[in-house]
Amino acid sequence: MEEVKPQPSSFGFAVAVHARKPDMAWLVPAESDQRRIPFEGRVVVSRTRDGGQSFVLSRGLPQRNAYDLVYRHALDVDDTGEHLALGSTTGNLWVSVDPGDTWQTVAEHLPPIYAVRWEAAG
Repeated sequence: MEEVKPQPSSFGFAVAVHARKPDMAWLVPAESDQRRIPFEGRVVVSRTRDGGQSFVLSRGLPQRNAYDLVYRHALDVDDTGEHLALGSTTGNLWVSVDPGDTWQTVAEHLPPIYAVRWEAAG
């Protein structure tokens, strides 16, 4: 994981916060309100564990020629804070099972994904 300032952009829609650790959150930045695309064509999830003082970037997401915008409700973290799901307007779906360190592709070319949700087992 690469530690960075709030990068690559401070604009974006999707934010998820850990249920029991309020200083831990994940953000999916975009270029700007005028250019609603991933910054520099890279899909990025930035994670903070210290309330926004520092961030690290995830691995395993498209890093070039990506135009996957993530809406507010298309990023979710489960109650444990260990599993995340991320869906995009271009129909790509990813999951992370290591608090956002790495991501795996679950599906591609679905219809636009407006929301994802982890359901509690039981």
